[in-house]
Amino acid sequence: MKNADDTAIAILTWLANEPELMSRFLALTGTDPASLRSAIGEPGFMGGLVAFLMEHEPTLMAFCNETQTSPEEVVRAHHVLSGPRDFED
Repeated sequence: MKNADDTAIAILTWLANEPELMSRFLALTGTDPASLRSAIGEPGFMGGLVAFLMEHEPTLMAFCNETQTSPEEVVRAHHVLSGPRDFED
């Protein structure tokens, strides 16, 4: 089982290979590619990576399927980095 930061890094690595999703993530967060390296490790950025997946189930499932990560692991990382949230709203 990965810790929350490892899960967030895995998400970033996966997004780097998904140009359309990476562009969407960058646009939603206001982050530019040049500042990615310095943002890694910042709690807000790490939480944002996990929240990006949590807010779109097809993207979450694509990540989980392609990286052999359980959805529960992503949920745990989200709770650690962003706090609990009800996604059934």
